[in-house]
Amino acid sequence: MFGSITSVFKQFLEGNDLNKSVQADPKLAIASLLYEVSRADQNVEEGEKQAQLHLLQGLLDIDAEQAKQLLKKAADKVAQSASLYDFTSQLRTLDQERRYELIEAMWRVANVDNEIDPLEDAVIRKAAELLYVDHSQFIRAKLAVMESNDTKHE
Repeated sequence: MFGSITSVFKQFLEGNDLNKSVQADPKLAIASLLYEVSRADQNVEEGEKQAQLHLLQGLLDIDAEQAKQLLKKAADKVAQSASLYDFTSQLRTLDQERRYELIEAMWRVANVDNEIDPLEDAVIRKAAELLYVDHSQFIRAKLAVMESNDTKHE
């Protein structure tokens, strides 16, 4: 145990980036953020799982089986993660449009049941802040999702 602690301090003192030891995987980071939203209210519903699969296929241009495998990995990653930063830090190279699409996808997962839990809202808000998404874009994405659900039920 002391060896691993000493190793971390040694890397830090030598100026090595501790995050470089973790392999960056933007696709896994995106899947993890979608999964994080669904579990925020401690109740992952089947509709949320289906929404995640569908959204991952569209966002990442992957097939259903790849999306399932990615979500399985994401669940494991989220369980080991200490914060959203573990995922958002891997997505800083995304352009603003892709960041907006991700935040909108997170809102879609949260709103599958036509009710956004305050904990889901908090996760999306924090992710948007860490991804440097303007508050106006954050709100625009939320409203777009809520309006699209309103038109489905009319």
